[in-house]
Amino acid sequence: MTNNQIIILVIFIAYLAFNVIIGLWFSRRVNQKGQLSDEKKYFIGGRTMGGLVLAMTTMATYTSVSSFVSGPGAAGLTYGYAQAWIATVQVPVTFLVLGVLGNKLAIVSRRTGAVTVAGYLRARYKNDLLVIATSILMVLFFIAQMISQFTGGATLIASITGLDHKAALLIFGCVVIFYTAFGGFSAVAITDTIQGLVMCVGTFLFLFYVLRAGGGLSGIDAGLAKNLPGVYDNLFAIYAPGTLLSFWILVGFGTLGLPQTAVRAMGFKDTKSLHSAMWIGALTCSFVIVGMHLAGTWAGALVDTSNLPTSDYFVPYIVQRIMPVGVAGIFLAAPMAAVMSTVDSILILASAAIIKDLWKTYVVKDDPVKLEKYEKHVKTASIAVTFVFGIIVMLLTIEPPDIIFFLNLFAFGGLECTFFWPLIGGLFWKKGTGTAALVSSVGAAVTYVFCYYNVNVAGINAVIWGLLAGGILYFLVGSITSKNKPLDQDILDKCF
Repeated sequence: MTNNQIIILVIFIAYLAFNVIIGLWFSRRVNQKGQLSDEKKYFIGGRTMGGLVLAMTTMATYTSVSSFVSGPGAAGLTYGYAQAWIATVQVPVTFLVLGVLGNKLAIVSRRTGAVTVAGYLRARYKNDLLVIATSILMVLFFIAQMISQFTGGATLIASITGLDHKAALLIFGCVVIFYTAFGGFSAVAITDTIQGLVMCVGTFLFLFYVLRAGGGLSGIDAGLAKNLPGVYDNLFAIYAPGTLLSFWILVGFGTLGLPQTAVRAMGFKDTKSLHSAMWIGALTCSFVIVGMHLAGTWAGALVDTSNLPTSDYFVPYIVQRIMPVGVAGIFLAAPMAAVMSTVDSILILASAAIIKDLWKTYVVKDDPVKLEKYEKHVKTASIAVTFVFGIIVMLLTIEPPDIIFFLNLFAFGGLECTFFWPLIGGLFWKKGTGTAALVSSVGAAVTYVFCYYNVNVAGINAVIWGLLAGGILYFLVGSITSKNKPLDQDILDKCF
């Protein structure tokens, strides 16, 4: 290991340790609020998020390793400006999610006492099979997404420190699992805020040093003409129309169905916080996503990167070539922040699905003895489940996938198909029944997985077919079943 690598590793370790300390300290502050149950403290942070924290945790949860490593890497190595401009669809995601879901989902979750998306679905539809099916599907797709994120974190550490994959994976995994397990949602929210700010700083550094190393835009244009010929000619032609439509749905409109972002709409403090978060999130998301992809495109002009194994190594490679070692260490904390903020959110939701949505609802039930034990040990059990779940994912990541980007998008699509119509339809359509939601969720997920491996029409991603099937099933079955059984009065009172 070289001196530069040692310096960068020390910066990394300091950053990771800082997140652990801050996360646990903030979680302890929330835990001191005695009027809240351990369940609400651990899984939803006591619904205390202000505007900045809500904006940053939503943006940071959505912004993953693909936004900082795979996407800009693909822009610099292959697709150029085409990759940068289609990334702009992600700009309004925070505004869209909080604007559409925020107010309504917050009100309903408070009325029903729901602290998870599956908990909301149970209150809205009163269908046990729906809760079980969506919880299981969520955990399975989360595993796929976490494998991609753990791979991204390990690849990042390995590529800049010289450590092998297993050692890098151990460092990354242990830190994230530790502060998520012991800190709960509060630790996740505050560390996401720190990581969101770090992402903004990292994006600025990448833009600045790429422009400086390239000799300004004129020098970059000359380099792109050599390394990425036709970078302007292919701007609107490099992706087929079906692929463009799929991408805009998958990482844009469809994100309304992601449970890890939807749950943020259940944990903010008041309406003022929501409104502040919408514009703060839109601005920061714009800067980070567009800035990183644009800088990634420009970086393609700087060096010959034909010897890199995949696009996932592009950004770490470029950064070490153009930045002073100390600055490189600070910048590389940004993609690490993107990875960590996604992983910790998924871990806490997976734990909630197992402990709250499945164990408490269907094993503990209303048994007073079991309920007393549950209330007493819920936090300990949640910590244990988070640890076990994280370790399982670490073991599955020992042999990493080739391209993180595709596995991450596969998980995105599966989660959207599972939750989109039951969540959106449940909030705004009174005829949506439990049967409709169940058939829609399972049908959309099965259609998605089948089409992902077996159907390729005009470059259209399987998420289009999954969401289309889910929508048809939801509204068709809902229209039929709602005639035979009017909506429960309790559901009408609490959800509408």
